[in-house]
Amino acid sequence: MSALSIDHERDRIAREAYVQLSAAADKFERYPHPHAERIATIADRIAEALHMAPQDRRSLRNAARMHDLGEVAMERDYIKNSGQLTAEERMDLARHPVIGEQEAARASADRAVQLLVRWHHEWWNGSGYPDALRQTEIPLGARILRVADSYAAMTDDRPYRKALTEVQAREEMIEGVSVEFDPDVVTVLLSLQGLEELRSYANRDVASPAETTPTTETNLFSSYTG
Repeated sequence: MSALSIDHERDRIAREAYVQLSAAADKFERYPHPHAERIATIADRIAEALHMAPQDRRSLRNAARMHDLGEVAMERDYIKNSGQLTAEERMDLARHPVIGEQEAARASADRAVQLLVRWHHEWWNGSGYPDALRQTEIPLGARILRVADSYAAMTDDRPYRKALTEVQAREEMIEGVSVEFDPDVVTVLLSLQGLEELRSYANRDVASPAETTPTTETNLFSSYTG
């Protein structure tokens, strides 16, 4: 077997392991549909449009699959419950990207993947966590992951609300520009066409307007944490 074939086989084995981890995270967070793989696809399409290198796109896809491993490792019941988090729960939950970084390392993910997991809750205006990075201090892959994760969470059913429609989610993304989200990344997201993963689950299970009204956000902790 050639060295190239060996590398491809290693990548395949690692990818399958990461997919299994992502499925476990989706189950723990009570996502009724594949969440992490959906994010990986959306993020990859954005990365392609922004001409990211193949290796960077690979790291981004793997980070998307593992971005919520920290929540699984923490095993907090409040993550799965309906209703708003308390201040203490929000502070506790802010630890999950760092724990996720550690879990990604345990899963033998490369350092680029580990850091994308660590920084996927950083905000464009610097009010994110865990390191309060701002604007281009945040690596492009982490900015893309923030946008893809948020959109996917908005358009899927959660214990505390029904999925938003695509129109509602796009409006939320636009409102978050230059606050939570990189404006250029959101522009690319909104320009994507024909991607099944961008469809809202609200369109497949019609909900009343009251059920699709987004919950109020608090600084640092969007209702759409993903």
